[in-house]
Amino acid sequence: MMKQLFDWLEHRTGARKVVNEALYENIPGGSRWRYVWGSTLTFTLAVQFITGIFLWMGYAPSATSAWESVHYIQEQMTGGWFLRGLHHWTAQVMTVLLVLHLMQVVIDGAYKAPREVNFWFGVLLLQLVLALSLTGYLLPWDQKGYWATKVATDILGSTPLVGSYLKELVLGGADYGHHTLTRFFALHAGVLPAAVIALTAGHIYLFRRHGITAKTPLKKRDEYFWPEQVLKDAVACLAVLATVLFFVVKYHGAHLDAPADPSSNYPARPDWYFLFLFQFLKYFPGHWEVLGAVVIPGIVMTLIFLMPILGKWKLGHRFNIGLLCAVLIGAGTLTISALREDKANVTYQASVKQAANDAIVVKDLAKTRGGIPPDGALVLLQGPKLFAQHCAGCHAYGGHNGLLAALSGPQSAPDLKGFATREYLTALLDPAQFKSAKFFGGTKHANGKMAKFLEENADALAGTNKVNLAKVIKAVSAEAGIQSQRPMDTRDATEIAEGKKQFEALGCTDCHSLGKWNPEDSTAPDLTGYGSRDWMMALLHDPSHERFYGKKNDRMPAFGKDQKLSRQQLERIVDWLRGE
Repeated sequence: MMKQLFDWLEHRTGARKVVNEALYENIPGGSRWRYVWGSTLTFTLAVQFITGIFLWMGYAPSATSAWESVHYIQEQMTGGWFLRGLHHWTAQVMTVLLVLHLMQVVIDGAYKAPREVNFWFGVLLLQLVLALSLTGYLLPWDQKGYWATKVATDILGSTPLVGSYLKELVLGGADYGHHTLTRFFALHAGVLPAAVIALTAGHIYLFRRHGITAKTPLKKRDEYFWPEQVLKDAVACLAVLATVLFFVVKYHGAHLDAPADPSSNYPARPDWYFLFLFQFLKYFPGHWEVLGAVVIPGIVMTLIFLMPILGKWKLGHRFNIGLLCAVLIGAGTLTISALREDKANVTYQASVKQAANDAIVVKDLAKTRGGIPPDGALVLLQGPKLFAQHCAGCHAYGGHNGLLAALSGPQSAPDLKGFATREYLTALLDPAQFKSAKFFGGTKHANGKMAKFLEENADALAGTNKVNLAKVIKAVSAEAGIQSQRPMDTRDATEIAEGKKQFEALGCTDCHSLGKWNPEDSTAPDLTGYGSRDWMMALLHDPSHERFYGKKNDRMPAFGKDQKLSRQQLERIVDWLRGE
């Protein structure tokens, strides 16, 4: 039955003949491990195409959805982290394999007649794979990819005469934006893969036509491609796959930085395979940059293309090997030099650490605050960034500046993490904690009426009035309408109503208002709507207003009244503090 099926397929497709020709190709001198690089590259290319298609299904190429869709793939899609990691690390390994394959071809002289065209196809494939890596690097639209691509396109812009036009054509305008992303995606997922498929087909056809160039002298008798060379190729492909899987598991997929922020001071660096060129350009400042970016690389690539012609002579072949070794050693030296300089650069290291913190913060916010808003994940970072810039000079947020970094100076105002929650108020009304650095210990309020009230009534509040104080805390906290507490506020409605009555019984109305602000009877901040969005916006607008601290305000700026921050910026800070 199976024989009849195979005969039927053979009669209609000729598949058996094709397979026989492929498996029983003659290998002069027998199978060798040095011949595995072409097969490993074909294998990795297949992995890239397959994983790329599945990643495409979850990817949305726009400035407000690219990072968000990659985050979805990485964090939520079943197996997405594995799929993305496989694609990312295979791309890294491909670059190494291409260099090894090029070295083997040049050393063995496999570029000589009649194989010149096949060699040129291979060099073009090397450039196309690098172009795929470059265009793919931008697609997550994160900080690292955005700024690395900026370095590459700035180099493109330095091309004499046509550089500015080429850069504008690639960017889709004068600056980076939505069209830049869509053009890179079209190149990465459409144009470049089509070119790679065409050149690979031509490369394999010419390879089959001319056969393997054996390293002389031949040490063994000739063998067929099957089974010895197939086995070696399979082992090599498994070794490549094992290497890729090691990095995929170790890094749980692939790194995803914070969303691209053109206004930030991110330390722009290309990925490792272009780092040598980035370092090389440092030796060509100003108008000399064109030499390092275009002229010298152009000369080197021209010499590589001329290798089949130069290699006709013995001395030319030696020159080709020497040139390739010099390029690889030079590139490796420049890469190591760049890494060492960056490691010793304190400013760069601080920027890298802050960028990593930003990534942690935005991912955590996306996970804990109801997902990503319609206008993009970058919005999630605006609150903590504004807090770090304008508030962290005095306040802390969980002991840091809102972006997981240390405060620039000593904390001199309350830590605002969990502001207006029940837990926050419980700690605040503890006499010992009220005067600590976490709350008002660094302000003049540490010796004010509230501090004295808590000290004088410490025993009563911790004893007979402990239950009533807990109800007051629930009542005041409920004024904020914090989203995470709403189920508890609904459940404890009776205790909250009782807490409002106890607010007056415990003597809180001697200074504060709750329910209705009365400026004549209040000498401390109005707690009506305490911690709500409107209350916090009003406080940030003018803390010296009589509804809040009045003349007792201690150094807190009037961010809105004095136009230090726009209303939208204040809203970002408030929403972030409220966990929204």
